[in-house]
Amino acid sequence: MRSWPLSTSEVGNLQPVSQRLLLVIGGGIAAYKSLELIRRARERGWSVRCVLTPAATQLVTPLSVASLSGDKVYTELFSLTDEAEMGHIRLSREADLVVVAPATADLLAKMAQGHADDLASTLLLATDKPVLVAPAMNPFMWSHPATRRNVTRLVEDGIRLVGPNPGDMACGEIGDGRMAEPHEILAAIEATLHARPGPLSGRRALVTSGPTREAIDPVRYLSNHSSGKQGHAIATALRDAGATVTLVTGPVALADPPGVDVVHVESAREMLDACERALPVDIAVCAAAVADWRPAGAAGAKLKKEHGAPRVLELVENPDILCTLARRDALRPALVVGFAAETDDLLAHAEAKLARKGCDWIVANRVGPGTDTFGGDGNSVHLLRRGRPAEAWPPMSKTAVGVKLVAAIAEELAHG
Repeated sequence: MRSWPLSTSEVGNLQPVSQRLLLVIGGGIAAYKSLELIRRARERGWSVRCVLTPAATQLVTPLSVASLSGDKVYTELFSLTDEAEMGHIRLSREADLVVVAPATADLLAKMAQGHADDLASTLLLATDKPVLVAPAMNPFMWSHPATRRNVTRLVEDGIRLVGPNPGDMACGEIGDGRMAEPHEILAAIEATLHARPGPLSGRRALVTSGPTREAIDPVRYLSNHSSGKQGHAIATALRDAGATVTLVTGPVALADPPGVDVVHVESAREMLDACERALPVDIAVCAAAVADWRPAGAAGAKLKKEHGAPRVLELVENPDILCTLARRDALRPALVVGFAAETDDLLAHAEAKLARKGCDWIVANRVGPGTDTFGGDGNSVHLLRRGRPAEAWPPMSKTAVGVKLVAAIAEELAHG
């Protein structure tokens, strides 16, 4: 059965039970968080046995780990005492769950490629238990194509992920790469130990994300400030809920979400074509900021500036992707959700769009001066559903908006 990266929102009201964890601590600066993770896990009555990579011993000491875990700490593959009993096999089989935190780029690469050149990588290859990893690394390392390939392979192999989170890094840079906090990892551990099918298992979903670019000539285009963060967050939340997801995205500076079928496009017409090829689906969420207009004809060569002769750019209307999906006679998704990004009269414009487009829901958010919606990590939205009052959501991260929206989608389809 295919397993998806976990959202900590899956946990619900699970009760702590006695479990045996094998914690592999990788050699990242976030290793200090593993000490808090051990302490909190022990408070829940779980036993925690720890393995440190050679690099991890430079950041946390075996003595401190042993003191918190109350158990022996393992560091060497070629230990005469431990390996006389085939220690790496025993360690990999006696736990209920293997947790890797922090999971460095090096550890992820070893896991994805089946390397076994130290105790940690060997037992990870030998285990027959579920594995949960909490990645932690520099943002450029996390977004590097090699890491993305490795993460995708791990997800396909059934490895579960929690994080990484955005924020300030120890190196001074900012971006995705911070290890999930101990309470988030604990929640993901509980969700893994109590694994159950997601509420959207067996459903197919289509999400559009990011801007489109409409060519003026080979070097210029019309576009907007959309970052794609909200659309990508929704695709990730749908994946975490068990749906099979196709993400059609315009040009963005974001890594493809693992476990999602991603189609990269440039123009509105390309986006519509990709959406129609993805049908049939149960759910369509049109979060992309699609350009309403495009130049009537893109020049084949770079347009030159002519002194004293301002150029007039003739525009034609782009296809309406949301309306096209919502008003299909055949293969219409059961639930079509659109977005309304407005600078003024937010609810009035959103209600008019809901009536005009033929979609089922509209997620309305304010953009423009004084907001951080385009490009930022937060969002403040209203959810409009046909026949119901508008629902105002408090300001929250785009990740949280995605999780909350998907929870509403799952509830709607469960009772629809």
